[in-house]
Amino acid sequence: MRFSKRLGSTVAVLSLTVAGMAATAGSAEAVTSYNGGCGSGYGVIGSKDVGDGIAFITYSSSTGYNCVVTVSDTPGKAMYMEARLRVHRTDGIWKASEMNAGTFKYYAGPVYVYAKGSCVDYGGTANNGSYIQIDYGVHCG
Repeated sequence: MRFSKRLGSTVAVLSLTVAGMAATAGSAEAVTSYNGGCGSGYGVIGSKDVGDGIAFITYSSSTGYNCVVTVSDTPGKAMYMEARLRVHRTDGIWKASEMNAGTFKYYAGPVYVYAKGSCVDYGGTANNGSYIQIDYGVHCG
């Protein structure tokens, strides 16, 4: 009886551990697929699926700058990609300085903006034609 209780407890703990590892695997995978394209001192604070890639938004607490890169899901394959970042506003116009767009093999960007104390709009596209994914008014700080 004592053995079966101990075995049951061990199985329960192992199940929770495996479930916890599976739940964090997606988060860890997203962070590890960020390519460091913004440079040192930037930490990933969010990501967005943009088709055949992921737009990563990063922040440097020492400088107050945000940065975005859109990383391809198929590195080495040339495709149209965009990385977009700006201080939040309500118009749909993006200035050339607020994005990096073109045909790339690995990633689009980096795009930087000073946003300390402000919210930002960020996103991009990867091999999606004109279908651009944007999160508006996020990562306020």
